[in-house]
Amino acid sequence: MKDRSALARGWFRKADSDLADARRTTASEGPYDTACFHAQQAVEKYLKGVLAWRGLEIPRTHDLEELQRLCIQLEPWPELGTCDLTNLTSYAVELRYDAEFWPPQPTAVDAVKMAEQVRLCVLARMPPDTRP
Repeated sequence: MKDRSALARGWFRKADSDLADARRTTASEGPYDTACFHAQQAVEKYLKGVLAWRGLEIPRTHDLEELQRLCIQLEPWPELGTCDLTNLTSYAVELRYDAEFWPPQPTAVDAVKMAEQVRLCVLARMPPDTRP
C-alpha cells in the first residue's frame, strides 16, 4: 500500500489537472458548465487528499461541505472554514444531468476562483512531500 504522502500527492495531482481544465475552459469560449464541473472536482480531490494524508477512509461523496467539515474536524482550520462551497457542491450532479442549466462565464470564473482558494489553503497546510 502507498504511504499517506503518496496517496495525498495523487489526489492533489488529479485536482490540479481538473483545475487546469477549468481554467482553460473559463478563459475560452466555454462551454462553462464543464469549467464549473471541473472546479467542483478539483475541490473534492483537494479535500479528499487531506483525508488520505491523515489516513482516513475516503468517503464516496461529492458533498464538498461534508468533506470540508471532515477536514475541519481534524484540526482547527479557519481559512478552510471561510470557503463557501455550497454552489460548487451542486455542480457535481446538476451540471451533468440538468439539460436546462447552462452557467455563464462569470459563474465559471467564480467557481475557478473558489477552487484556487481551496488549493492554496490546502497546500499551505500540507507537508512538501505531498505537493504535486
